Amino acid sequence: MRSSLDKDTITSVNLYFQDESRFGLITKQARVITAKGIKPIGRYKHSYLYKWLWGSFSPITGESFCMTTDGVCKEFFIKYLQDFSKHKPKELKILVVDNAAFHSIKEVVLPENIVLLNIPPYCPELNPAEKIWQWMKKNIAIKIYDTLDDLERKIEQLIEKLEGEIVKSITAYQFYLKVYYSIFKV
Repeated sequence: MRSSLDKDTITSVNLYFQDESRFGLITKQARVITAKGIKPIGRYKHSYLYKWLWGSFSPITGESFCMTTDGVCKEFFIKYLQDFSKHKPKELKILVVDNAAFHSIKEVVLPENIVLLNIPPYCPELNPAEKIWQWMKKNIAIKIYDTLDDLERKIEQLIEKLEGEIVKSITAYQFYLKVYYSIFKV
């Protein structure tokens, strides 16, 4: 922890896993069930318009925080961290991130209530947030969205569905929970 943190301002500690994913108007393909020998027929839209969804998900409490942007860059990451720090401001957030270049925090002042940890390079399987994206993309597969606004509305609906128990069921990797509870003895 940082020495500048005031013990009276922090009331809880939580573990989050952060990632970002691109959602676009190109139709996401998925498996479907058909009769034997019958090829499934479906509509397909090919478009290069997309939005990025940034998210942090806690396997401890089921809490989540999301933000949509038009791209990914260091400035968006800094904005994301600033907004995330205001979400439950008295909570110390241990935020696990991957090693994307724009996650570099050199010359960046982190909010007081956020501590960043990196997973090893090239190990997306260690980031449970990846499983949240799979869940969301499964729920938008094989559907045609005419505009980015339509797609964003669907993403917002999915975010609203992301209740605590769903987040915990997707992100609660036992080895992370054991470490967290052994340190914080909750």
